Amino acid sequence: MNQIDTYLDEHRDRFEDELCELLRIPSVSADSAHRDDVRRAAEWVADQFRGMKLATEVIETAGHPIVYAQSPAVPGAPTALVYGHYDVQPPEPLDLWTSPPFEPTRRDGNLYARGATDDKGQMLTHVKSVQAWLETEGSLPINVKFLIEGEEEVGSAHLDAFIEANREKLSCDCVVISDTCQLGPGRPAITYGLRGIAYYELRLQGPDRDLHSGSFGGAITNPANVLARMIAALLDEDGRVQVPGFYDDVVELSDEEREQFRALDFSNVEFLKKVGVSGAVGEEGYTILERRWARPTCDVNGLWSGYQGEGEKTVLPASAGAKFSFRLVPNQCPQQVSDSLDAFLQGMIPPGIEMELIRSHGAPGVVVPLDSPYMRAAAQAIEQGFGVAPVFIREGGSIPVVNTFGELLGVDTLLLGWGLDDDNTHSPNEKFHLADFHRGIKASAYLWRELSRVGTAHQRT
Repeated sequence: MNQIDTYLDEHRDRFEDELCELLRIPSVSADSAHRDDVRRAAEWVADQFRGMKLATEVIETAGHPIVYAQSPAVPGAPTALVYGHYDVQPPEPLDLWTSPPFEPTRRDGNLYARGATDDKGQMLTHVKSVQAWLETEGSLPINVKFLIEGEEEVGSAHLDAFIEANREKLSCDCVVISDTCQLGPGRPAITYGLRGIAYYELRLQGPDRDLHSGSFGGAITNPANVLARMIAALLDEDGRVQVPGFYDDVVELSDEEREQFRALDFSNVEFLKKVGVSGAVGEEGYTILERRWARPTCDVNGLWSGYQGEGEKTVLPASAGAKFSFRLVPNQCPQQVSDSLDAFLQGMIPPGIEMELIRSHGAPGVVVPLDSPYMRAAAQAIEQGFGVAPVFIREGGSIPVVNTFGELLGVDTLLLGWGLDDDNTHSPNEKFHLADFHRGIKASAYLWRELSRVGTAHQRT
């Protein structure tokens, strides 16, 4: 690996410059005004693969393209499928950015830009590690396939169908995803569990127009008042979700896992300080880490109704709405949760109000086994890249495609996160620590060697 280590050191500036090129492309998949930019990002990624002489395809969907690439075959060697995404979240509110979101800026050892850590920077670590192998050794020790999509930030509407239709093309021994976080600075981690999600938009319609609150208040049902009661009813004072049957299938944490979490030396004070609060509440009887990683939750993501401008306007609003989501844990079924939620909310609708509950994307939680030889190989590679052995953690976010890979390809996913909790993912001033960018490339380069020593699933049976 000496040649590869030297190559990585000599090309640090080049790798950073290329990451900046990709970050300058405003590939916001949620905004149709950026449709051409999203395609430009897909072509940029494809050009990276073409430059490495990988077999490369830009595959059209009804939405944004999927980029697929495959390294030259290494017969008898295991195959890793790298998944990532080149699309990004909208950058608003723009006034809260210290530097423009699509003008990558280096400050204090970090690179600031929308998509820096989610997921352009993390995804690119695997691209560059493959490049390092090919340019120094001439070939990889394993087979590597890339599946890079442009719709992750809008629910990956066309990805599952593509995977199902291309099972043989995508067949592999394990999947590699870097779209998660370390435990903290200098504390790399492998994520073995993710929460699922069920997302909704609730719309309430009252009168056919806004009314004068003095003339009609008390006589006409106010949608905003009803919405406030409905949202408040979702949680009790102990942080427990009140939808009937919500906890019926929840897999409780084992004593061993709770002890493992406690052993991580996690600081509640430092965690709260990072997000600018002096305290927090949550489900009674669980620690902050347990609530974040392994307990189901309910959170309001947006609220609207009535007059929002400067000064006063005494209206009884015609409509009100909210967006909210549940984070789910293994064994909870998004469909069952949705059906129970619908009945729960319908039971609170008073006369004069029409309700519409729009069900958006949903995915169950997932836990992958820790005793996999591929997991052990990943741990060894990370120790080589970061200089310290990784810890094993869960994360509260959702990556629905992990379930899809398990169900359709029959393989587990290695969730190898190079980001940090304070990278401001989905927020203004998103960043990626440049030292972790380079450590991630090195860990990825070592991963291909360690996986080659494991062999294929067929060889091990």
